[in-house]
Amino acid sequence: MRHGKRFNHLSRKAPHRKSMLSNMASSLILHKKIETTLAKAKALRKYVEPILTKSKSDTTHSRRSVFSHLQNKESVNELFMNISEKISSRPGGYTRIIKMGNRLGDNAEMCIIELVDYNMLLMEESTPQKKTTRRRRKKTSQPKQNKTSDKKNDDGKKESKKSKKDDKKNSK
Repeated sequence: MRHGKRFNHLSRKAPHRKSMLSNMASSLILHKKIETTLAKAKALRKYVEPILTKSKSDTTHSRRSVFSHLQNKESVNELFMNISEKISSRPGGYTRIIKMGNRLGDNAEMCIIELVDYNMLLMEESTPQKKTTRRRRKKTSQPKQNKTSDKKNDDGKKESKKSKKDDKKNSK
């Protein structure tokens, strides 16, 4: 029995694991969803949820404590300016993990982790795309000839194939 197993070590030493989770958290905040393995997504969820809860109160202390976890000014600003307004009414559960299947190379279980409140926003942005119109090919200047092709006589009158055959019979 393994005592004191508090979190997944992800086969990394502590500094590497902390920096990886910090980078993944800032990417999640900036891009609103990321694709990763299931184990990393579960570890990231435990890492990000308290940070998102701290962002609800926009104080200097909460900004500094969030910055100590993320180490990225852009993601801290994005978190406090935009995301905290959307999640202010939610009591918890700010992220969603969607399983995608296994990766081809090593058969690792892949998933998407995303912010719950931004799923509908991303769907709305992707739907109003400008429709492209298909154009017809330009018609050639030569008119198409019918099966019963019409030819002009010396007189300038049109003569059909049937009348030509009749002329040949009459000439014999």
